[in-house]
Amino acid sequence: MLLDSVKQRRADVAAFNGVSPSDIPADALTASASGVDPHISPQYAQLQAKRVAKANSLPATRVEQLVKDHTDGRLLGFMGEERVNVLKLNIALKELAGK
Repeated sequence: MLLDSVKQRRADVAAFNGVSPSDIPADALTASASGVDPHISPQYAQLQAKRVAKANSLPATRVEQLVKDHTDGRLLGFMGEERVNVLKLNIALKELAGK
């Protein structure tokens, strides 16, 4: 059942973002225990950039650059993974879109 649920989620996320299911990063298929983790992978943020740009009437290249600008590196340069703080990214997006 869990595997079927993950496969369905992968298909749903791919369809929503107009990409192949094989392009979906793992964090798009999981959630934090609390559901309030403010970080996603740069891959997941970039996957959503075109859709977000269109929804906000912004150039996709500008949104993609915002993702890069809000990507934090590994802790101490070697621990953990790169991550994007979605809260900070959304604030910058709102400012850029003038909303």
